[in-house]
Amino acid sequence: MSVLDEPEAQPRTGISSEPRAWMPDVGLRSTIMAVAAVLGLAGAFILFLLDFETASRLALAVSTSIALAFLLIDIVAKLRNGDFGLDLIAALAMGSTLWFGEYLAGAIVALMYAGGQFLEAYAHRRADEGMTALLAQVPRTALRLLEDGMEEVPIPDIAVGDILMIRRGDVIPADGTLISDNASIDESVLTGEAFPVHLSKSARIESGATNAGDAIEIRVESRAEDSTYSGIVKLVEASRRSKARFARLADRYAIAFLLLTLAIALAAAILSGDTARIVAVLVVATPCPLILAVPVALAAGTSKAAKAGVLVKGAGPLEILADTSVAVFDKTGTLTAGDPEVVSIEGLEGPERILRLAASLDQASSHVVGRAIVREAQRRQLTLSRPTDVSELPGAGISGFVDGIKVSVGGDNYFTPDGKPSLPPEKKGRMQAKVFFDGRLAGEIGFEDRLRTDAVELVGKLRKLGFGRIVLASGDERSVTAAIAGSLSLDAVEARLSPVEKVEVITRERAAGRVMMVGDGVNDAPALAAADVGIAVGATNLAAAAEAADIVLIRNDLNRIAWAIEIARRSRAIAVQSIFAGIGLSLVAMLFAGAGFLPPVTGAMLQEVIDVAVILNALRALR
Repeated sequence: MSVLDEPEAQPRTGISSEPRAWMPDVGLRSTIMAVAAVLGLAGAFILFLLDFETASRLALAVSTSIALAFLLIDIVAKLRNGDFGLDLIAALAMGSTLWFGEYLAGAIVALMYAGGQFLEAYAHRRADEGMTALLAQVPRTALRLLEDGMEEVPIPDIAVGDILMIRRGDVIPADGTLISDNASIDESVLTGEAFPVHLSKSARIESGATNAGDAIEIRVESRAEDSTYSGIVKLVEASRRSKARFARLADRYAIAFLLLTLAIALAAAILSGDTARIVAVLVVATPCPLILAVPVALAAGTSKAAKAGVLVKGAGPLEILADTSVAVFDKTGTLTAGDPEVVSIEGLEGPERILRLAASLDQASSHVVGRAIVREAQRRQLTLSRPTDVSELPGAGISGFVDGIKVSVGGDNYFTPDGKPSLPPEKKGRMQAKVFFDGRLAGEIGFEDRLRTDAVELVGKLRKLGFGRIVLASGDERSVTAAIAGSLSLDAVEARLSPVEKVEVITRERAAGRVMMVGDGVNDAPALAAADVGIAVGATNLAAAAEAADIVLIRNDLNRIAWAIEIARRSRAIAVQSIFAGIGLSLVAMLFAGAGFLPPVTGAMLQEVIDVAVILNALRALR
């Protein structure tokens, strides 16, 4: 698998047990159950009015049996995975109504259960649609050069030895060797390095990086499935499998509630001598308020978040987000803009003159550093001249004439043929561009990947939300990461990390609480998958991180993370209210049913009233 194959992978949605290959998916199963329950009740009512009482009861029994069959299949799959939930109580209630002939009560219970499943599946489907639209933007083919031209081929068809053309902005599909003389490669999604790197002929290029310069040619050295990016994808899958299982909110009370229900039902049957009271107790014990209200509250929360550009992949991640107390951040493109800004101008010439002439020349360049120089000159309202006789070495430097002066701007490799850096050690981690006037060094322009303003605001908001530990985990140099950590008053900083080492950071930090990981690149994907909840952010190259994450910020605004946490906590609080209200009302109803005051059908109708009240409360999460 390669970077261009991502749409084939299925996003992690948090839906409970995976269905068997021969079963309909969760959304289809919930739809079938809901339709069967509605048609069963409607058909039974019509048949009853036509005096076909036997057919009416049969319609109710069939609709209940359909829901029960799907429910039992789900329960078996969950039990095999070690999951135990409130579904078992619903199954016992439906089964007992069929056994004792209380078909109307069974159909009502089936409708409530199917409705809850349908609502949750709808929330997941909305999230999956957002992911499909996002990942569809990723290309899945490459240009292979032939003796008489070129052809567009699927990524899996790329073979070792093929010559590929990589256009500006294209992602490198497989590890290879540079054939062109020079290349400017953006490796930020792989290494976290903010600035494009300059590579010369015969240099190795890793898959997953992006061509930031003119079109280049590479010779493929390993198949797409054996390349660097594929190794990261495999690490993502391993991280997913190793993630600790999370108990869903309503299921945490399942065992105690089930035992209490069975105890009341058996006691009622023994003390009264009427086994039919078991049905009455189980029907009113069916946790419809939990089955319906919890998905409604959480689905309302995910819907509210989606309207603000925060895509949550189902109710599970929203539940976990509400519990997080530790945040781990990537640096480049997450806490920083991922785009260089001029921070210093030093040299023999005056700073304004160095900047004006360099910016005048760089108007002809599309390189990220050239754009930064031009932006700084425009910010200072400098008057720029028109450059002439411009020649550019992609990713290395540019030369030309400005106002009759030969101006050259570039990195060390542009001016030093042997490629030896001339910067003193203390400047390591800061990008520098030399500026020459008529062949003599005029000065140097320094750049930094500046901290985002919303990053400062976000850290402050997380502190107010009770986050006790905020950590920076970056693949960048320690000198750079330490400066960022100091500006944000972070608790710890980890530098020069590989994707594997970022996963190790997540594992260590979990000792302090549930971990939220925020990142934007391919190198962050394994950590996003390993964290309790992963959040993908960024304006570009988002697809790879979004594939592994639980939550995706479609709008590149870090403050929405804090806002999403507030939504998650409010939704969970409303869901918890629904749980305790549902359990409390069900206990009262069970006692009345056990005492013989509530027959099964009346009990089922009472549950409907309870359901409406609790669902209306759950819908407050939309506000």
